[in-house]
Amino acid sequence: MNSLSLLPLFMVGLAGSVHCIGMCGGIVGALSVGVAPTPPRAVIAIHAVRDNGTLRVLAYNGGRIGSYMLAGAAAGSLAGAGMVRIASLQVAGYWLANLMLVALGLYLMDAWRGLAHLEAAGNVLWRRLRPLLKPLLPMDTPLKALAVGGLWGWVPCGMVYSALLTAMMAGSALHGAAAMAAFGLGTLPTLLGMGLLGARLRQQMQRRAVRIASGLLVLGFGLLGLLRAANGVSLGWLDALCVAPHP
Repeated sequence: MNSLSLLPLFMVGLAGSVHCIGMCGGIVGALSVGVAPTPPRAVIAIHAVRDNGTLRVLAYNGGRIGSYMLAGAAAGSLAGAGMVRIASLQVAGYWLANLMLVALGLYLMDAWRGLAHLEAAGNVLWRRLRPLLKPLLPMDTPLKALAVGGLWGWVPCGMVYSALLTAMMAGSALHGAAAMAAFGLGTLPTLLGMGLLGARLRQQMQRRAVRIASGLLVLGFGLLGLLRAANGVSLGWLDALCVAPHP
């Protein structure tokens, strides 16, 4: 997996971050006053307050992306261990990864909410992790923010699940971690802005036109991958725009 093949994942993260902003408003307020967050899903940004607020924003996002990389390494190791070396499983995984991108694109546009059911299924893990947040609140130090980000990276999120399927197709733990790092870095500009600008950025990013444009971008990546899978052949230079590596 080279830097060019990581670019589409970065773009998916960048476009999908409008979903993160839509989900984090109440959680940001709860974290700011030191109350354990109640919503079971979403990726959050830290609300920057006085003193070392910027450093806490960076620490939180570092922890969050670190968790993504750890999950990506685990997913990629499944391939390295031979679980997707069988040709039929590789093809099925490729189709599924791109179908998830299509679902994510529709989700971002509010055209289909099917991923919400998948996020709900992930609540089993999150219910076990959520109590670990209590000793970390309020997040008055960068170290606490780093730890909260590391935990919050495991919150059930359909967008993250879509990226993880691609990481699983990467073929190794290293490549899986790189795939999720690219995805996480794509979400970083918007979430950093949310942490520093708060409601002002949220209002702009939640405009319907922005959500539709972001959803169409992700949907396009998914449809391009499905086209490649259906043809069974390379699409030439368009292969660089396919998020999941072809089996």
